Amino acid sequence: MSTPPSGLRNPAAAVRGVGAAALCAEALAMLLAIQPIRTLGGGLSGAAIGVVVALAVVLLLLVGLLRRNWAWYAAAAVQVVLLPAGLLHWSLAALGIVFGLVWAYVMYVRRRVLSR
Repeated sequence: MSTPPSGLRNPAAAVRGVGAAALCAEALAMLLAIQPIRTLGGGLSGAAIGVVVALAVVLLLLVGLLRRNWAWYAAAAVQVVLLPAGLLHWSLAALGIVFGLVWAYVMYVRRRVLSR
């Protein structure tokens, strides 16, 4: 018995949309977290702010590259980079864990939808 079709007209585009939404949400969360962390958390240095902004820009660039297979794995690498960035501020590691789990789910959905 074969697997039923996904029911989507263009499964690849649907999966890219999910990936783009996840990356945009992560970039937005990172940029919006800068000021509250500076105000409440204290220890966010200029280097940490630079890392946050640079990673947000990389995430937004990857949104446009999701048509390419390697961009999905590059986005996963950004999640891994956020973990050691937690040395600059603990909240960066927390973002890496949360969005790493989100990205793992997106990759799972991608694999399930595109394998049909």
